[in-house]
Amino acid sequence: MTRRTFFVFGATAAASCRRTRRPRLNVFNWSEYIARETIPRFERETGAEVHYATYESNEELLAKVFTGNSGWDVAFPSNYFVEPMRANRLLAPLDRSRLPNLANLEERFQSPSWDRNLDHCVPYMWSGTGIVYNKRLNPAPGSWADLWHPRLRGRMTMLDDPADAFGAALKKLGLPLNTADPGHLDRARRELLAQKEYVRAYLNAEARDQLVAGDLLASQLWATTSAQAMEAAPHLGFVYPAEGFALYADNAVILRESRRPELAHEFINFLLRAEVAARIVTESRTATANKAARALLPAALRDNPVLYPSPEVLARGEWFAMLPAPAQRLRDRYWTEIKSA
Repeated sequence: MTRRTFFVFGATAAASCRRTRRPRLNVFNWSEYIARETIPRFERETGAEVHYATYESNEELLAKVFTGNSGWDVAFPSNYFVEPMRANRLLAPLDRSRLPNLANLEERFQSPSWDRNLDHCVPYMWSGTGIVYNKRLNPAPGSWADLWHPRLRGRMTMLDDPADAFGAALKKLGLPLNTADPGHLDRARRELLAQKEYVRAYLNAEARDQLVAGDLLASQLWATTSAQAMEAAPHLGFVYPAEGFALYADNAVILRESRRPELAHEFINFLLRAEVAARIVTESRTATANKAARALLPAALRDNPVLYPSPEVLARGEWFAMLPAPAQRLRDRYWTEIKSA
């Protein structure tokens, strides 16, 4: 399954959806972020019908909802997209009285830097970016610099995400993850151009199957996707690079265009239930922002160092932030140049 996979859940088929009078909620999420039973259970409990689809990137999400007439009710942007979406009047304010299960969140996610009062978002999952690799690599990679090695030529992928790709290059250079300095961005551009002869492709979740099959030796990849690959393939290992790495959180939001805000709140509060969130994590092998849910996980999952790194490792992490508009445009222009080179 890739993040572009499309699903429609519900007791009725698409044609019969048009004939039913059941309230309908449209949910747009990342792939591998929900359990098989989650949507059917919510439908049984509420009598609602959920139309559920997945996307591959924040950019894809934004392209779909930017017009304000997309038809979606609930979406899950990453933390550094929340403020731009709010500034562009794409997000509805949350009614905390309808979200009593917010108390289940970890303390650090009850007042995160990107939305201190949770006025517009609810942290759902979080993770970091690192390197997943085939254990037959000797020595094993331990730093971003190791992804610039000729031994990986044609057997390595980088994320198809400008923030992550530039983040790796910036960290390799010892520069801040969220720098807006044009000189820093140009140095990172040159690093990525120099690396390109070794890169098979720029891929997101699609790299998972190639890693499992043994076609790739290493990939820059999100820890959650890496954990899913490692579950299927014991020959894979994972490392958070020594120079530092990006952290991100994906958040449930209600779009301003939603005509069903009460049902949307009910759905988000349902996802915040400890047992519901724990089931999602158990099936999807993701890292939840829900403290009460994590307490219900099997020890092997609750203490998985890929999904839940130690405080010492987390100290090397840096949360993504949205760049100022001029730096964002410059990075996007550089990214287009790199991919077309």
